[in-house]
Formats: sequence, C-alpha cells, structure tokens
Amino acid sequence: MNNLSQRLAETTAFIRSKTRVVPYIGYLTGTGLGESAESMTIDTAIEYRHIPHFPISTVQSHKGRLLTGRLSDCPLIVLQGRFHLYEGYSPMEVTYPVRLMQHLGVKILILSNAAGGLNPSFSPGDIMMISDHINLTLTNPLLGPNDDNLGVRFPDMSCAYNPELISAAADTARAAGLKLKKGIYVGLKGPALETPAEVAFLQTIGADAVGFSTVQEVIAAVHGGLRVAGMSIITNVHNPADPVPAGVEEIIAVAQKAAPSLETILKGVAGKIYETEIR
Repeated sequence: MNNLSQRLAETTAFIRSKTRVVPYIGYLTGTGLGESAESMTIDTAIEYRHIPHFPISTVQSHKGRLLTGRLSDCPLIVLQGRFHLYEGYSPMEVTYPVRLMQHLGVKILILSNAAGGLNPSFSPGDIMMISDHINLTLTNPLLGPNDDNLGVRFPDMSCAYNPELISAAADTARAAGLKLKKGIYVGLKGPALETPAEVAFLQTIGADAVGFSTVQEVIAAVHGGLRVAGMSIITNVHNPADPVPAGVEEIIAVAQKAAPSLETILKGVAGKIYETEIR
C-alpha cells in the first residue's frame, strides 16, 4: 500500500466512524458559498483540523467543515471550503477531498466556485453551468506514477461535465424561474487577479469565466470514475478595454447573495438523483 493509499484508508475509516450516512453525492463549495447547503439535514459536522491527513483551508470565507447528511432525501457529503494551488498545496493535496469522497463511495461530485466573468453577456450574480474547462494551471493531479486503484493512466476528458447533470440543473433552474448560463471555465493558479491583457487572451481562447479552483478536482474526479457537475457564480465581469479593480470583499458579497439560488439548484438535482437512482 503506497503512502497516499494508506492515508486515504485512515481518513476514510475516521469519517465512517463518525457518521451513519453513506454519501451518494459529494458537494464541494467555493468562496462565499459555504451556506449553499445549509438546508440539508445534518448528521455529522467535523472541522477539517480534526480529520486525519486533511489539509487546512486558509482562505477567507472557507469554513473548513465537512458535513454529512441528506438533501432532498439524497445522502451526501459537503465540504465547506476547498484547497488551492496558490495556498502552496500540491495538486495531490488539492484533490485529497475528492479522493476521500471516491473512497467513501460517492458517485456524483458537484462543485461550486466564485469566478470572474469573461463573457460580456454575463452579469454579476449570474450562475454559469460549466460545460467544459481549460487547464492553464500548468500542473495536473495525475502527474507521476499512476495508482490503478484510483483510476486509469489516461482518463478521457472529452465529457468531463456530465450532460445529464447539466440537464437536471437546467430543468431545476427553469422551474424555479432562475436564469442559468452555460460556458467554459478556465483555471489559473492565482492568487493575483488577471491583467487586462490576460483577460483579452482568455476571451480569445474561448473562456467564459475564470477562477483559481475546480480544474484539478474535476480531473481527479473523472480519473476516479465520478460523474461531475460544476457551477460558477459570476462575481464580476471583466472588460479589458475598461478595467475595474475587483476586491475580495466584493467577490465574497456577490457569491453569498447568489448562494440561495445555487442551493435551489442543488436541492433540485439531489432530488432528481434520489428519485431516479436511489429510491
């Protein structure tokens, strides 16, 4: 057993000793979005610092708590806060929560993030369903020897974001009267926000939103055989011809305001999964 496998086995055993829930869905929240799963029925809440081998979130508005329980009757695990490359964590550390969820039996991973808008038709507060991503972090969680117990050496990324989950989210948003955008997310390493020239470049290559997370986690999830959905809260919209400074407080405030809409979509998707796959 390699070092990662040993650590995952120990973390998995710890979580299983603390909860009766066998999660089917994993939900990983982004900046300002920790409240977007608060309506779940909570079975267990554990601070990251108490979990063996788990990294510690250092980013403002990331609560650093693991929750298990049910949402729309569907068993799930929620991570209120993630880890980033810019915090100094390695890709393996960034994706450790995804590997844990894989070991716990999670079948579906839903991710949320706060992102800067690149598409000029977007507005702050919009929710963008991620249809695909571009990895410009210059790294990958699968570098190095492959662990065949986690996934295949060369995972196919042609359909990383599950079309059925995207459709379920769109149906839920439509029924709730919410406008749901769709687009391509580009992941950067951060933490410096983008220059106008970088914004123009990212627009040219076809990206609709930009952020510092998600991509590493999605690669690991696809490698592990999980179905994936991702949602970005557009916190500000870039215009390289007329740049406006964006502050962290403003980004968090916009994300928090959009969290209830995100929660509505999450509840709808969880309910549909429960009805069609579990019940």
